[in-house]
Amino acid sequence: MTSIVWLIAMEIDINKIRKQSKEKEDENWEFRSFLKGCGIPTGELDSLVHRLYQKVSSEIDCKKCANCCKEVPPILDKDDIEKFSKSLGISNVQFKEKFLVEDKEANGFIFNKKPCPFLKNNLCSHYPNRPKGCISYPHLHKSGFVFRLMDVIHNCSVCPIAFNVYEFLKDEINFKCVE
Repeated sequence: MTSIVWLIAMEIDINKIRKQSKEKEDENWEFRSFLKGCGIPTGELDSLVHRLYQKVSSEIDCKKCANCCKEVPPILDKDDIEKFSKSLGISNVQFKEKFLVEDKEANGFIFNKKPCPFLKNNLCSHYPNRPKGCISYPHLHKSGFVFRLMDVIHNCSVCPIAFNVYEFLKDEINFKCVE
């Protein structure tokens, strides 16, 4: 029965998610502030987010969306560049010149265009060699959720999984926005 409720309540249409994220922007920032000061132990909050993430991600097919590949450039480090270059049969320098720009703020490189140049029919054409940032996205399985809330809020408008986890988290905690 829980599974049916989840399926009915989950939003997967990226256009609706973008619209709802914009409409809920103030509420999402208020919820962020609430989470920062509510006193829920970090480990307890992480466990709750991990449980919600497992449930939501098991019911959403990322290949139908691939919006992260269209909107969020991953940060590539030296290892990512080496692995990707090798899979393409080109040097690291050639790979950087053809596909990357330096992101000094993030201390790495990002793809030089959106969507990702390796996205083909909503699939990564170099999936086994994708950057660590792509493997980890939307980063909800990691510890320290409360310390990454600005990124989480941004990801809510990009990723159906992030959007639904954040919305379900509000319900789980019984958060009521004061207007």
